[in-house]
Amino acid sequence: MICTVIQNRNLAGVLEALEHCEMAEIRLDRCLLSLGDIRTCFASDVPLVATCRVQDMMASDSSLNEISASLACEKRLVAAIEAGARFVDVEIEAPRPMAKRVRKAAFENGTVFIRSYHNFDGTDSLPALMAIEEKCRNEGAEIVKIVTMAHSDADVARVMSLYDDAEPGLLLAFCMGEQGRESRIDCLKKGALYTYAALSADEAAAPGQWTADEMAEKVYGKFRFIGANLWHSEIDNHGAGIIFGEPEAARHGSPLHIPSSKSFAQRAIIASALADGESHLSGYTPCGDNESAIKVAESLGAEISRDGDVLIVHGIGAEPQSVAINALNVGESGLLTRLMIPLAAQIAAGDVVLSGEKTLLHRPMKGVKEIMEKFNVGLESMPCAENAHEDTFMGGHDCLVPMKIKGHLAPARTEISGRDGSQIISGLLMALPLSPKNSAVTVHDPKSIPYMFITLDVMRKFGVKVTNEMLGGREFIDSGGDWSYCTDIEFKIRGGQHYKAADFPIEGDWSSAANFLVAGAVFGKAELSGLDTTSLQADLSIMDILMDAGASLSQTDGEKGAITVQRAPLNAFSVDASNCPDLFPVISVLAAFCQGQSVISGTDRLVHKESDRGKAILEMLVQMGVEAEIRDNSLFVEGHSLAQRILTGSLLKGGDYSSFHDHRMVMALKVAELGADSPINIDDTECVAKSFPSFFDLFSSLVGLTE
Repeated sequence: MICTVIQNRNLAGVLEALEHCEMAEIRLDRCLLSLGDIRTCFASDVPLVATCRVQDMMASDSSLNEISASLACEKRLVAAIEAGARFVDVEIEAPRPMAKRVRKAAFENGTVFIRSYHNFDGTDSLPALMAIEEKCRNEGAEIVKIVTMAHSDADVARVMSLYDDAEPGLLLAFCMGEQGRESRIDCLKKGALYTYAALSADEAAAPGQWTADEMAEKVYGKFRFIGANLWHSEIDNHGAGIIFGEPEAARHGSPLHIPSSKSFAQRAIIASALADGESHLSGYTPCGDNESAIKVAESLGAEISRDGDVLIVHGIGAEPQSVAINALNVGESGLLTRLMIPLAAQIAAGDVVLSGEKTLLHRPMKGVKEIMEKFNVGLESMPCAENAHEDTFMGGHDCLVPMKIKGHLAPARTEISGRDGSQIISGLLMALPLSPKNSAVTVHDPKSIPYMFITLDVMRKFGVKVTNEMLGGREFIDSGGDWSYCTDIEFKIRGGQHYKAADFPIEGDWSSAANFLVAGAVFGKAELSGLDTTSLQADLSIMDILMDAGASLSQTDGEKGAITVQRAPLNAFSVDASNCPDLFPVISVLAAFCQGQSVISGTDRLVHKESDRGKAILEMLVQMGVEAEIRDNSLFVEGHSLAQRILTGSLLKGGDYSSFHDHRMVMALKVAELGADSPINIDDTECVAKSFPSFFDLFSSLVGLTE
C-alpha cells in the first residue's frame, strides 16, 4: 500500500488530507495537534502510522531537552495508539524507557510496533545493517524499518538484500535520494507491507520521495478499487471491457443490505410450524434452502403466507406421532435433512420417506445412522438414479438421501459423537423436548458448536428450553470457555414441552456478508447493513479473521449498525475454522492477498459439503497460481499483497473455473476475480440460488460493474 506522509498541518488540514489517502503517516512532531486533535485524527478508518521523533521535537522547541522531548513524544504516541493507530513508529535512537512504554501501550491496544533506523548521510555496510535489524528485533520490533541515503547502486543493493532473509511483511527497507528512488517501489515487490509517498512535491519528507499520485500510477497502473475512487482515472482491470467504477450503493449513499441468515431462517420456520398459534418471522429473504423449509413446514400441515419480508405461520401444535405424513422433500438442504430426521421420527404417525435433490443426493449423512439408532430410529437408504452407484451403498454406517425413517424417536440418556457436525444434534435438540419423558445427551468432540446454540436460541424464543454445560480441560478453563477448546457438551432436555407461537426477527447472514467484507478489505471499501455483531452465528468469526489480518473495520450506531471495511496492509493469519466451515472458500482467497503464510485449520470439516470443498478450494488456488497445500488438517496458503502482485505481474490467473456446483465456491470465485489478470468464467453459477439468489446483483452493486 501507499502510505502518504502528512506533516505541517493543523487538525482541519490533516482531516482534509486523509480524505485522499488509502493509508497515511501523521508526523506528530511536525503537525500542530493537541492531544484531543490526535485522538480525532486516529479515530479515522484510514489505516494510520503514528510517528513522533524526539530529535525533531527538540529542533522545533529549543526549550526541550531529550527527556522532556521524549515525554512529549510519548504522550502524543500513546494518545494515537489509544485512539486506534494501526502502526506506531519509534526510532531506534529514542530513549529506551520511552520506547518500552510505547511498546507496552501498542501491545495492549493491538497496534503494530515499528522500530526504525534512518541514515540521512549514507548507507551502512551490510554487516552493520544486519546488526541494526537484529537490534530492532531484540528491542521488540514487530516490523523493522531501515532507510538510508543512497549514493550508488551498490548502496541500494545492500539495503534491498536485507529482504533475502526477512520474514514476509516484517521488514520495510528502502533508500532515500534520487539513487534510491526506485527502491521505494521495489520494496513492495520484495514484500514490504507499504511504502511512503508525499502529499505533493512541495511536501516531500525526504529526498527522492514520490508524490502519492505519482506512486499510485506507478504501483497500481490501471487497477481500480471498489468503493473508493482515490486515484481518479478510467481503468480497465482486465482489458476485457469490464470497468470497475464507483459502486451503486456509494452513489446513493446507502450501505449494501445483507439477506437474512439461512441458519436462523430455517430453524425459525420449522419451530413456528411446530408451534401452536400464529407466528410472524420478519426480515425473511427467499433462497432455495429457505423455500425448501417452507415447503417442509407446509407438508407438516402449517399454513404460511407472506406480507413483504414477513412470513406469517399458522403452526400445527405438534405432538408425538400426531402428523399423518409419509413423505418429505428437503430440497438440497443438508441442515433441513438433519433437522427433519429426528423431528419426523418424533411427530409422524408412521415411517417417512425423506427425499431431496441435486448435490444432496451425493452427500453421505456421515454418523447420522449410528446416532439415530441410540434413539430407537432406523434409517434405510433408498438408491435412486442419481446415486445408485455411490460407495455408501456398498456398506458401512453412512446413509444417503432418499432414505426411509423407521420407528419413533425415544427419549434417552446417552452419549454421542459430535465429530461429524452439529446438524443432527440440532435436530435432536428440537425433537426430544416433545417426548413425554426427559432425555440427557452428552456430545463428545463437538464441532460447529455455535450452530447448536443458534438452535437453542431459536427454540427458547418459541418457548422450548434445554439446559447445557460445556466441558473441557485446562485450556478450556484458561480461555474463559472458548468454544475451540470444548471437549464435551452435556444437554439436559425436559420432556413434555410444546412450541409456542412467537414474533421472530431473522438477523442478517454473516456467511453471505463474508464475501463482501473480504472484497472490501482487499480491493477497496464496503459498507454493509442488516448484521448483528452480537450474533451467535459461527461466521461472525469473519470479523475476527479480518482484524487478525489487519483490515480496517468500524461500526456505527451500536451492534446492529452499518459495518465498514476498507483496505489496509494485510498480513498472514492463522485460524481454526472448524466451527465455521462455510468461511473456508472466501478466507482462502483473502489469504492469497495477505503477506506471508496463512494457516486455516479444520479441513476435515469440508469433505461432505456441497462439494468436497477442501479439494475444490485447493484446486482453485493452484489454478490461480497461488502456492497452497493441505496437510495435517490445515490449509496452508502463501500470500502476497495486492501491490506486490500487481508490480510483479502475479495477479490471480483468470480463465475457466469449476464451481463444483457449490454456492460458496461461486461467491469466492467472484471475489477472487477482482484480483485476477483476466475474467474468471464459472461453469455453474445458478447454484448460488441455494443460499443467496440476489448475490450477483448485490455484488455488481458493490463493485460498480459496467459493461
